[in-house]
Amino acid sequence: MRLPLFLVFACLGLVAAERPNIIVILADDQGFGDFAANNPQSKIATPNLDALAKGGLRFTDGHTSSGVCTPTRYSLLTGRYHWRSRLQSGVLGGFSPPLIAKDRLTIAGLLKQQGYATGCFGKWHLGMSFPVAGGGFADDGGDYSKSPKNVGAIDFAGDIAGGPIDHGFDTFFGISASLDMPPFVWIKDRRMTEIPSATKTWLRTGPAGPKFEAIDVLPSVIDHTIAFIEAQKKADPAKPFFAYVPLNAPHTPIVPTKDFQGTSGISPYADFVKQVDHDVGRLLASLDKQGLTENTLVIFTSDNGCSKAANIPELQKAGHEPSYIYRGNKADLYEGGHRVPFVVRWPAKVKPGVSSALVGQIDFLATFADITGATVPAVMGEDSVSFLPVLRGDRSEGRQGIVSQSMNGSFAIRDGQWKLCLSAGSGGWSSPKPGAEEAGLPPVQLFDLSKDPGERKNLQAEFPERVAAMRTELEKIIARGRSTPGDDLANDVAVQLIKKSPAGKAKAKK
Repeated sequence: MRLPLFLVFACLGLVAAERPNIIVILADDQGFGDFAANNPQSKIATPNLDALAKGGLRFTDGHTSSGVCTPTRYSLLTGRYHWRSRLQSGVLGGFSPPLIAKDRLTIAGLLKQQGYATGCFGKWHLGMSFPVAGGGFADDGGDYSKSPKNVGAIDFAGDIAGGPIDHGFDTFFGISASLDMPPFVWIKDRRMTEIPSATKTWLRTGPAGPKFEAIDVLPSVIDHTIAFIEAQKKADPAKPFFAYVPLNAPHTPIVPTKDFQGTSGISPYADFVKQVDHDVGRLLASLDKQGLTENTLVIFTSDNGCSKAANIPELQKAGHEPSYIYRGNKADLYEGGHRVPFVVRWPAKVKPGVSSALVGQIDFLATFADITGATVPAVMGEDSVSFLPVLRGDRSEGRQGIVSQSMNGSFAIRDGQWKLCLSAGSGGWSSPKPGAEEAGLPPVQLFDLSKDPGERKNLQAEFPERVAAMRTELEKIIARGRSTPGDDLANDVAVQLIKKSPAGKAKAKK
């Protein structure tokens, strides 16, 4: 019997030698235009990210699955649309129970099976099970983020379950959720590094470690990532590593260190973006120093668009558009909510350039499986499509369509140049907001992004057949439990196609 080539190469030790190290850097709330390589008119200097883009493949049509962070992270790690889970809108809190099911394959689990050392450094924000005195976990009684009075029952010295260590990562150093959500404390693997016996406030108030300070988080995340990579190379140079680096910045609290305060000449947010660039540069420099750059696949992207908390009018007054030419921002169904920076650098295999191929973070699972020769089980990665052909140079390859959601759970679907939004407005924080601002507007929006990238002209009345066809396709994707070939699967909950606005709900009650 003739063995497949990949098995022959594996026997010879060639596959392991060619498997790249993989680093995924996920900025928090950094807009498409907060990256000078994407935005020729950017007023924020990002020299390290620009250099990364110059040396890699920069995607101009790269997307998250959502306009907010928790759902994006779920889709990125699992290759499954987040709305197939219990999370139908909004985000989790710092004490919320785990969103990823115990048996759900993640990119970390996949790569660990392929012999990778795996580490997560930064903001998790996918829920954890916190132990309580007397046994059990806090989420046995519901979401403690919604019941702060119950937080006192948590055993802060006990082992945490359902976090990164239970989803394919060998090690974790980071925070449970956004930096403005308690508990304000470092978590290493399964344990808090100190008892959160203090009370501190960063937008929200809650239990905090006495030594924990928000301003230290970004540099510390990068420091621990670098230490992990150095330790892996020292322990076993032949063993590939995967580092998932979900940054806390430039999300609120906007806390640039002293070295960056005032350096942009625009605002604290712009200063913080500059610090993100600097700290990413430190990580890239460490790869150079260790001789790892050539065969390390580095991805830089963001979990959603720029937040209104960045004081967008202040940025615009300085001539800076955080969403570049695109409409909307964080939380929105419009492009500014989910079209994000998306750069892939792998000097050994990927030629530098710019690609207009449609890709999503949800595709990391299938792409990494393709790169490493792994097989994804038929019941996992239901919505993940490999973009390895694009990385290899076939710029015509890529997705035909992708599904997006806003903060309130409104859906949009792409079909090539066309985009259908099943909402009258943004579904998020931009006007027209859900509710009264949508009054009198058509219930759906259809845009031709090739002619109208700013989504200003609603064509739904001119192309009713296209609206119907795209809606039918979305209904099919939801009903099948997957968008890739294979047997139909079940969603975790019933998925509501059309989200009623607050005004619509109020009217329905009368």
